[in-house]
Amino acid sequence: MWNTIITSLPELLSAMIQYTIPLALLSFLFGLILAVLTALIKFIKPSENKALKYPWLVLRAIASFYVWLFRSTPLLVQLFIIFFGLPNAGIQLDPFIAATIGFSLNTGAYASETIRSALMSVPQDQWDAAYTLNFSTTQTLNKIILPQAIRIALPPLSNSFIGLVKDTSLASSITILEMFQVSQQMTAKNFEPLLMYSLVAALYAIICSILTLLQHYLEKRTNKYVKGSAA
Repeated sequence: MWNTIITSLPELLSAMIQYTIPLALLSFLFGLILAVLTALIKFIKPSENKALKYPWLVLRAIASFYVWLFRSTPLLVQLFIIFFGLPNAGIQLDPFIAATIGFSLNTGAYASETIRSALMSVPQDQWDAAYTLNFSTTQTLNKIILPQAIRIALPPLSNSFIGLVKDTSLASSITILEMFQVSQQMTAKNFEPLLMYSLVAALYAIICSILTLLQHYLEKRTNKYVKGSAA
């Protein structure tokens, strides 16, 4: 058993460093950017100016449809459509790029609702106080609302990232040689499915445990100056 573990670990760690971690980081980064834009589009009220109002309403409709679509369909199906389906429309994507797009779009849809909820949780009197100081809407968002919303959204966003790390195992379904795919190939050679899959599970558990500790550290840092927060 130990010999199998020792000989398998280098390949699994290589797959983790080469595919699993970069895929999770890139997907979460792009997904977070998309989530912030989507949340702001859905959160900010349309201008009374008709020249701006109707284009903004169209953007809100697009953002709402995007969130509905990716929250209403399975992630695995989304990956299959992007990688196996788009070639029928003449769009051929590298497996890693296809996975990054799929995970980013899925993460963005879920995270946008987290960020929108965090924005809505900031009391209205924060806006009113800013306007009395002659802050514009943009200044109010950047200097007052967003910093508070980020602190509120941090725990659920951290959970989303941890979930994304585990979801990268689905990338094996579109031929990416991440950890789970490598473990499947090794199982076909050594006929040790329980050992190999347990080893992969342990590696995922280690990554997620490190991220959980980082989450707790960030929460303490962001809550440091909040009245009544735990030390």
